[in-house]
Amino acid sequence: MRDRGDKPAEAGLGLTQTRQEDPAAMIDLYYAPTPNGWKISIMLEECGLPYKVVPMQLGRGDQHQPGFLKLSPNGRMPAIVDHAPIGGGAPLSVFESGAILIYLAEKSGQLMPTETRARFEVMQWLMWQMAGLGPMLGQNGHFLLYAPEKIPYAIDRYSREAKRLYGVLDQRLADRACIAGDYSIADIACFPWIMTHKAQGLTLDDYPNIKRWYAALRARPKLQAGLALGKEDKKPMDEQARKLLFGVDKPAHADAQAQSAQQQ
Repeated sequence: MRDRGDKPAEAGLGLTQTRQEDPAAMIDLYYAPTPNGWKISIMLEECGLPYKVVPMQLGRGDQHQPGFLKLSPNGRMPAIVDHAPIGGGAPLSVFESGAILIYLAEKSGQLMPTETRARFEVMQWLMWQMAGLGPMLGQNGHFLLYAPEKIPYAIDRYSREAKRLYGVLDQRLADRACIAGDYSIADIACFPWIMTHKAQGLTLDDYPNIKRWYAALRARPKLQAGLALGKEDKKPMDEQARKLLFGVDKPAHADAQAQSAQQQ
């Protein structure tokens, strides 16, 4: 249930630049097709919530623009703006993919149990992904693929941690179809990062329970729809884009704009 804006995110990321008038598009999704972005596009598709995409060009530095920093002070996407928020009132912005997943689960009443024990079963695995699986796989991929020099210690350290985390998840899935009972935001959080297994130098043949779980989720039509979002926008990164993406070299005006945004 999505509606793509006609324009990519532009300087300042003002909603008048990126969002056409559409009463049904209650949620603006600031998005690029990355594992963290896919979490939210998958969730929105699974829940059936209407949304409009504000494409983010990370290699151009959209994440450093003052309009976006007002929504996501950490300068990372995804972020959402809900124009019909829980409880009503003014539009509500949420950043950090885990927080967005929780918010959308509460808004839709889906993919998060209400019973206390079951709810915290989901929450702890969501936190495991946010604090462990995502960051460690991110570092593993960085030192394998993007670092300007090969650092054997870093490659070995993060490769070992990636394999350890895969082992934890594989053991968790040994006697269950999904990570925390029924299909939930815990699965949605983990899936996009497992999808990068080849780039991580890992094979799912070594993790049969993850392989079974991965195949079952990959077959879900709404998950496929979430993954397809923005696929046509993916472009190879040049050196400047890599510097912007990894925070090595921000645009010359980025710090001044960030300071200005915080003062407004």
